Amino acid sequence: MSGSAEVLHLDALGPTGPYRTHETDLVHDVTGRPVARLSTVPRLYARRAVAALRRAETLPLDERLAALAEAGRLFATATLGGMTVERYEHTVARVSGLPLPTVREATGTLAAGLSGAYGFAAQARPRGSRDTAGGAATAAWVRRGDVFAVLTAGNHPGVHAQWVEALALGYRVAVRPSRREPVSAHRVVSALHEAGFGRDHLVLLPCGHDVADELVEGADLAMVYGGEAVVAKYRASTTVLPHGPGRAKILITAETDAARHLDTIVQSVGRQGGAECANTTAVFVEGDPAPVAEAVAARLAALPSLPPESDRAVLPVRELDAARSLEKFLHAEAAGARAWLGGDTIVADLGDGSAALRPAVFQLDRADAPQARLEMPFPCVWFAPWSRADGLAPLSDTLVLTALTSDRELVGRLLQDPGIRNLHVGDHPTDVLLPGLPHDGYLGEFLMRSKTFTDGTPTGV
Repeated sequence: MSGSAEVLHLDALGPTGPYRTHETDLVHDVTGRPVARLSTVPRLYARRAVAALRRAETLPLDERLAALAEAGRLFATATLGGMTVERYEHTVARVSGLPLPTVREATGTLAAGLSGAYGFAAQARPRGSRDTAGGAATAAWVRRGDVFAVLTAGNHPGVHAQWVEALALGYRVAVRPSRREPVSAHRVVSALHEAGFGRDHLVLLPCGHDVADELVEGADLAMVYGGEAVVAKYRASTTVLPHGPGRAKILITAETDAARHLDTIVQSVGRQGGAECANTTAVFVEGDPAPVAEAVAARLAALPSLPPESDRAVLPVRELDAARSLEKFLHAEAAGARAWLGGDTIVADLGDGSAALRPAVFQLDRADAPQARLEMPFPCVWFAPWSRADGLAPLSDTLVLTALTSDRELVGRLLQDPGIRNLHVGDHPTDVLLPGLPHDGYLGEFLMRSKTFTDGTPTGV
């Protein structure tokens, strides 16, 4: 990465080094000011890059482990491509609109994710495929392919901690960064190159949708982030892992005093600027949801509206016109719902062409209302009544469910529901995903397979 302090150049990072193209995308900050030019690669270049990945030999495990540890250190502390970590964090806040404290926290999360990538990936390894010494028969855990492509999201820097596990397991990786926020992907790949992963083991290929589709087709396996359309497109695929909306939820059953859990509910909705897939978007209350909705709205109303680079920022920021468009969409979707907060406006004009997105709290009249499935890029939550007669359907199709209940029989049913991908019981905010535990299943479950192997030497990836 090079260029003036005014407009950065984010080059593609290919098998032969940085590649600056004539075709570029402008990356803007939250005021609409251009801050970077992102080189976008053509189809032929992408094909050649994938071919180079396929020819490369996987690094030995000990070299991978050392390089990952060094990459974590570099990401959190080093000047990479002429950008200090402080300038990186400021730039990401201004481009993405995420609060600076959130970006700083993500720096630490990403550094730990890089350093611990192999250990996190190995959590998925089946018990039966542990290595054995002495030549006994065993099951070997092996890659399903050699080349992995990932089309990343731009809602939060933390998404990059997951795909690094593929590199840790020996895949060669092609990364297509989000056009919305490509700075984090560029820094992660730069740190990994600097730490010892060859340029023919890991490439950064900014590109249009048509070339991105070809990356997915040309790789052995791929991971793709997107909305409902992406999930529907790849739902039946055995080689593409789609990540769609999170729709994190909270359930409060009748015997629970919701007032004792307000901290958990408010954090689940508002932390990380409400921009993560694990932020709560719907709360189901067995009984009248109005008292808890009103209490949560009062807490969220106290959050300040500040520019994203402020040390006290907690809310996301968008260009003013984009914020107004979001508001128009939200009001259309909320027709008929009771507004506890955000009924008049969610747009807090900051006076520089940008606006903070204020929290919104709405109350629905039934558990199966369609708005309870709506996910917005800021703190927006829908409260709905729930009864045992509604069953588990309104609670399902969710990345995370926090159940505030003492009903162990219900907990057992929630745990077995395949549409609830993660379950927390008690005061555990939905946005807190613990290191080493599955995010949306273990990535290693998708990347690897077990097969019987008998030999006189230990096996390993």
